[in-house]
Amino acid sequence: MDERVKTIVITGASGGIGAALAVQASRAGHRVALAARREPELQAVAARAGGGAVVIPTDVTKRSDVERLRDRAIAALGGIDVWVNNAGQGITKPVLELTDADVDSMMTINVKSALYGMQAIVPHFIERGRGQIVNVSSFLSRVPFATYRSAYNAAKAALNALTANARVDLARAHPGIHVTLVLPGLVTTDFPRNAVGGSPPLPPGTPAQTPDDVAVAILRAIEQPAAEIYTNPQHAAVALEYFKDVAAFEQEAAARR
Repeated sequence: MDERVKTIVITGASGGIGAALAVQASRAGHRVALAARREPELQAVAARAGGGAVVIPTDVTKRSDVERLRDRAIAALGGIDVWVNNAGQGITKPVLELTDADVDSMMTINVKSALYGMQAIVPHFIERGRGQIVNVSSFLSRVPFATYRSAYNAAKAALNALTANARVDLARAHPGIHVTLVLPGLVTTDFPRNAVGGSPPLPPGTPAQTPDDVAVAILRAIEQPAAEIYTNPQHAAVALEYFKDVAAFEQEAAARR
């Protein structure tokens, strides 16, 4: 089998970035397994992707479902090369108004789902001596541009830390296993509409990427593994500027509001 052809599991594949990645990866010759709760939407994405895309309805907030996803994908694809933790949900509520339920929900959907995925797939990668985890985070985990996303931003920051720690741990003993963090910015998907509490309107002219733009960047990081990527290259410079002088950056941002 051509080693350039990957078998890829994608969670959150029923729409947005996950669906775009599924279609682009399949058209590039890779084999994909698509996971999400909504089976009709998954079937529609699989029809667009073609190439024998495999549909596996999964609730990634349940560890048992994630383990079943792994087992079914291995059975269908003969093995897994890449596992993409892409499922996620936002919230619209400032920090001081968050409830226990808000925080628990954001952590479960955005962090624990990815943790389950990493823990489920790594033994398979170790057995094969190779593999790649791709965790989809957010630019908002680095720079507080949308403070109303609060608990979502915090959850993605936690995901960043777990990703980095897993990458360092695996690099020591299993250098054939790559761990990639993906940091998209604003993307034109249904994510804002599906956020808990909806979403406020954005200022006119706010720059955004399409799901296809983000999928191109992720596919590039799969074909040429990287530790971390901003899907909008300009965001790397913004994040660096923020961490150079957090106070000054935040004061200037507040003055522009």
